[in-house]
Amino acid sequence: MSGANENSAIETAWCPGCGNFHILEALEHALDTLGTDRRRLVLVSGIGQAAKLPHYAKANVFNGLHGRALPAATGIKMANKKLLVLITSGDGDMYGEGGNHLVHAMRRNIGVKAFVHNNQVYGLTKGQASPTSEPGFVTKVQVDGVLSAPFNPLALAVTLGVSFVARSSAVIPDHLQTMMQEAIRAKGFALLDILQPCVTFNKVNTYKWYRDRVKELPKNHDPRDRDQALAAAMTWGDEIPVGVIYRGARPAFEDAHPILSGAPLVNAFTQTPP
Repeated sequence: MSGANENSAIETAWCPGCGNFHILEALEHALDTLGTDRRRLVLVSGIGQAAKLPHYAKANVFNGLHGRALPAATGIKMANKKLLVLITSGDGDMYGEGGNHLVHAMRRNIGVKAFVHNNQVYGLTKGQASPTSEPGFVTKVQVDGVLSAPFNPLALAVTLGVSFVARSSAVIPDHLQTMMQEAIRAKGFALLDILQPCVTFNKVNTYKWYRDRVKELPKNHDPRDRDQALAAAMTWGDEIPVGVIYRGARPAFEDAHPILSGAPLVNAFTQTPP
């Protein structure tokens, strides 16, 4: 059940030139390349421009409250671990309103995949600074510039030892598609931080800004070495490393839990015909 190119006639709510278009296209191609059965795919999101992506894809969809994508995704995965549960939401939704849920999903290492559209600004609510906005970033709300240090989701994920941590960008769609495939294949929690331009509200972190800075990790980078991974996660500036930053060794929550390790819980509520 292919989904690629089937949504071309759908009118989206995104601005022309939005990085979300590249992310949607990369996701469709990644799913088709993996031969994903769309009937077993659940796309979960919260609120925001990025959170609208499931509306334009061919999948089962749960569109929840702002910052509450992870609790819904966790419940779905626990009920039926055979489903591919994939979150597509933005940096404000996942790292701001959903920050506490993110910490505990990482701690559990629950087998959901979080694809976070990180444009370093709130797009839906018209341009406020987000948790990943850099100091000095001026908005209509932060008129003197952002004062707080940006949130580093990759460093948090490495520290908590989740199964898979990676970064890519909407400006390198082939690389992004590969990272999506790697994240989907991973056992346990997967975080893919996707740097993307917001052409309307972020005039600093533009397509050119990202293209000038994103660099693939060196070939000798060992994603199973936590020290190397943490160093890569902390690197930001003239060069921003992209690729598989960390691969953890902990079992997925649903494989380690004594109840969830057997047949899917949903089977207990499914009556088998005589």
